[in-house]
Amino acid sequence: MSQISIFVGSVYGGAQELAFTLADSLKSTKHQSEVFLPGTINDVKNASHILFVTSTTGAGDIPAELEALYLELKHQFPLLTDIPYGIITLGDSSYDDTFCGAGKKIDVLLQELQAKACIKNLEIDACEDFEPEKPALVWFDSFIKAL
Repeated sequence: MSQISIFVGSVYGGAQELAFTLADSLKSTKHQSEVFLPGTINDVKNASHILFVTSTTGAGDIPAELEALYLELKHQFPLLTDIPYGIITLGDSSYDDTFCGAGKKIDVLLQELQAKACIKNLEIDACEDFEPEKPALVWFDSFIKAL
């Protein structure tokens, strides 16, 4: 059984709603989850399995609520050696270079902190997937199996 800590950054509530949908999908499994909006550095350090669900804002930026946690992790630099993680990022491909930039920034930081990616991160394009739950649930199933 895995305990998955889900850290959320949302602008208009889509990432938050998606995080709770993913958490609910685990209720019929042997796994458990806790959703953090956005959580603290201690929540990250104490996690056994990490999932970030975030939207992207501005020019590829992390939503304000999650940015504070991101910056705290970046400045305190706690090693998360071999803690499994995954990232789901919501974005809009019409923004080209900054598409899903928030997830990419978080991914780089987690790698620097020596956490271990379970599977390739999921980037959900609002121009193609009007219901992000569909691709996210498929990806999440693969993420759970990779733990």
